[in-house]
Amino acid sequence: MSDLFDKIPNNVALSSDKKLQKALLEWQPNFIAWWHEMGPDGFQEDRIYLRTAVSVEEGGWAHFDYVKMPDYRWGIFLAPPGKERRIGFGDHLGDAVWNEVPGELRKELRRIIVTQADTEPASVEQQRYLGKTAPSLYDLRNLFQVNVEEGRHLWAMVYLLHQFFGKDGRDEAEELLLRRSGHADSPRILTAFNKPIEDWLSFFCFSMFTDRDGKFQLASLAESGFDPLARTTQFMLTEEAHHLFVGETGIGRVVDRTAELMRSAPDGDVTRAFGIPLDVVQKYINLWYSASLDLFGSEDSSNAAAYFAQGLKGRFKESTSKDIADHVALEGSYAVEVPQAGGALARQDIPLRRAMNLILRDRYIEDCERALGRWNKTLENRGLSERLRLPSQRFNREIGLYAGLPFAPDGSLLTSRRDDFLPTEEDRAYVQSLMGPVYEPGSFASWIGPPTKGINGQPLEFPYVHFGAR
Repeated sequence: MSDLFDKIPNNVALSSDKKLQKALLEWQPNFIAWWHEMGPDGFQEDRIYLRTAVSVEEGGWAHFDYVKMPDYRWGIFLAPPGKERRIGFGDHLGDAVWNEVPGELRKELRRIIVTQADTEPASVEQQRYLGKTAPSLYDLRNLFQVNVEEGRHLWAMVYLLHQFFGKDGRDEAEELLLRRSGHADSPRILTAFNKPIEDWLSFFCFSMFTDRDGKFQLASLAESGFDPLARTTQFMLTEEAHHLFVGETGIGRVVDRTAELMRSAPDGDVTRAFGIPLDVVQKYINLWYSASLDLFGSEDSSNAAAYFAQGLKGRFKESTSKDIADHVALEGSYAVEVPQAGGALARQDIPLRRAMNLILRDRYIEDCERALGRWNKTLENRGLSERLRLPSQRFNREIGLYAGLPFAPDGSLLTSRRDDFLPTEEDRAYVQSLMGPVYEPGSFASWIGPPTKGINGQPLEFPYVHFGAR
């Protein structure tokens, strides 16, 4: 098929695999139908300045041009195979990696792939209406870049399902297009991906915290002994970095603008100038950070132990980190504070393999703390004493040791309502009242500062979106 690469750019030899080619070309119209139904609402005919992956060669994954989103080149890319790569952890340490699914691990691998795949269309659905209230063309373009790359990541996971899991994989691929974020009867698999994202502060928090969970999950899968999964997620990580950039710098720009308004307002009331108060920003952080912690699963997990033992999912940078010396992890333990009757906490040592979720989560927390440090440096540079904080990992949890327990953001037992530390209806209504579209090139909404530079070396005044008939 001469135009196959134009339809599905890839480095998986798709043109020589007639069976896979037929399956994906049959899946493609269903995907495009889903995109039109659940993708960015009202912008399908506009031309967006997007980065498109066309190959795994240097520069090939970052080709910039104007494109209509439905015409985006949804590709399938695997990082180049490592020379004689071997499994780097667990019971299969030192064995050659698998290029086919081991029969005894078929169910576990399919579950891992489907769970990861389900997050990709879910986030597009959550963000469907945000374009109508974008604070600038720069931000509008970044939103759409995130959306199309989540779509491409879905393609990457669907490729694995079609290529390696037969009819079961094809059925799972269809189900990915049938579930809907927040739907009462057919919701997305993970709770955080069913939460509504109705304003841009939520979007920035989602990109900062929830997509950052994705970074750590993908990095752990990039260590997998199933080589096609490892190579697929390695390439996905190159694009995921932009999503984290959007979230981290987006919140940073909100903080900078709020700090500027606090310095100029006689009474520090930023709402007079249509800014977002720091205490509201803090509540949004509390909400999305705690929801994202739940994505790591239980602190003590037999599934995590099994995935590590089987060579399916390693630790963050398992193969390259100098901090990891023991790649078998049969000895040692990880300490955690376990709630007791009456709310007291007692130390408990979890066997190392069973603590793999917790180990991954702790690396995530370190990464989040780094971003908090940058935002607080902004407040310091503006001459303010206020600081933002990550809530305790015990606060507002729905999964794990602390699920449903009354802990405050500082980790102590609550003496007031938990909802006092989360966005109220009034907070949400105020933030949403600020959400008006700003489509003039180089202009930004009152509640957010400009970025330090444009995308791909372009000026801030660059027309990142060419609107069609409006």
